[in-house]
Amino acid sequence: DVHCSNVGQTYGNFVDNLRLYVRGGSGGMGLPRLGGQGGKGGDVWVVATKNMTLKRIKDKFPQKRFVADAGANSGVRALKGERGADKEILAPVGITVTTDESRTLGDLNVEGDRVMVAKGGSGGSLYSAFQPSKGEAKHIRLDLKLIADMGLVGFPNAGKSSLLTALSNATPQIASYAFTTLKPEIGKLIYDDYKQISVADLPGLIEGAHMNKGMGHKFLKHVERTKQLLFVVDVCGFQLASKTPFRSAFEAVQLLTKELELYKEELLSKPALLVVNKMDLPDAEDKLAELKEQLQNPEEFSDLLPEDMIPQNYLTFRHVVPVSAITGFGISHLKSCVRQSLDEDAALEVKATHREKLQALRKQSQGRA
Repeated sequence: DVHCSNVGQTYGNFVDNLRLYVRGGSGGMGLPRLGGQGGKGGDVWVVATKNMTLKRIKDKFPQKRFVADAGANSGVRALKGERGADKEILAPVGITVTTDESRTLGDLNVEGDRVMVAKGGSGGSLYSAFQPSKGEAKHIRLDLKLIADMGLVGFPNAGKSSLLTALSNATPQIASYAFTTLKPEIGKLIYDDYKQISVADLPGLIEGAHMNKGMGHKFLKHVERTKQLLFVVDVCGFQLASKTPFRSAFEAVQLLTKELELYKEELLSKPALLVVNKMDLPDAEDKLAELKEQLQNPEEFSDLLPEDMIPQNYLTFRHVVPVSAITGFGISHLKSCVRQSLDEDAALEVKATHREKLQALRKQSQGRA
């Protein structure tokens, strides 16, 4: 049976883009009889900061409104009004800042990069009949820069690189980016209608050399910058070294889940597919049947794992796809599951953006009424 088994669906809360309202501060009033000049309104900036995520911004500022301070009015005591304070939005590194119309305002590639998103109004002066101007107001989008649509997650023996080669139309290429030191291998899947989907893998990492110490942040960083996750396990399980215990495919799935959870829990809310590789091995069919049963009721089988390796929440995979990267079995089917999963999310995203814009329009018309 080679259909996409769709095992439940949970739409997660990994945030890879945010729409915010920003407004510069208004200028201060001028003072006509003494020629006094009002202070300029503050500007709004987006600033790249360490250890920040878009989800944190969303949780901390549910209103998603950022307004800079107004400039002070000119007065007898201070003819030149004080400038309004700027407003800084602390954002993660590796972000593109755009307007609602998709015009790029700037990129945050390294810590400390700044992009001005809304200018403060100028203070009232002789040239404006001492009337101040309002600050700029607009909606902006913060988008996490992606390295690929799908990110591979798996232990070294799972056959990730041979899978990437089997899926790709050409030899996967090493790519480099301005916003990260990662140099993942990127494979391109090309479909009959010429649509392209990219898949990223970080080669040359012994991800679980010390099972409990984690695969290293470097490996998991590439997973953050993909839309969805592609877990890859060896159907017959694995043993990393002669001293480490043998792990079944089910245990491998849970260990990988635990690794992601320890690194950044919100990663687990990304949509995920499970590829069960090496179906050409003897007994593979029986082992696959066993794995599927275990994934249906993970709680019943978690006593196979040491306490500190049991994830807090089990992942629900959109598709469980058996393949053999060596013989090519299941590869074209996997390509269609990947496409289906990404298309599904793209459609949901269009709906969500549409809804958000409609709500904004309704609010505007209520404001006018």
